[in-house]
Amino acid sequence: MADDTRQAGLIHRLRDGDSAAFADFIARYQQQVFMCCRLLGLGADEIEDVASETFLAAYQGIGRYTGRAKLSTWLWKISYNKAINYLRGKIRHQKLQEKLQNQYTDVQEAAALEPSAEIVWDAVKKLPQDSAMAIVLYYRQEKSIKEIADIMGKNKNTVKIYLFRGREKLKELLGDKIERLY
Repeated sequence: MADDTRQAGLIHRLRDGDSAAFADFIARYQQQVFMCCRLLGLGADEIEDVASETFLAAYQGIGRYTGRAKLSTWLWKISYNKAINYLRGKIRHQKLQEKLQNQYTDVQEAAALEPSAEIVWDAVKKLPQDSAMAIVLYYRQEKSIKEIADIMGKNKNTVKIYLFRGREKLKELLGDKIERLY
């Protein structure tokens, strides 16, 4: 019963925005959140990120905590959902990376037929990852800005920036090579 009273007091303090209560909350449940993440196969750095997201989500959602389940059960559910979402995102990212790598291979094969294309696509490989992906999706796959934003999980303006920076960097990388071709 003392634990229930202590838990109710902690919840009340959290709802009042008490930062010391948030520190107590983290100290009390940190190992539980870490265990949940470890059980789902996250690495040490990933656990830190997911735990931070978990505690932030719990803090922001404490007003919606109804008390029907124990606080630890409620937090475990948040932790589990955050870890699963992280893993899903990681899998999507890996699949995109594989697809991009396959596209690079396709580009290399096509470039063997056209020397100028080979030079361009070799230069694309030297771009930062996000710019390269945006360039390939836009020019090779003919995806719209919106489709690229959805694929990359970014907003449309960010994709436009990746494309702009990618084109600028390509101009830098290809400057004298393109002039020699023509």
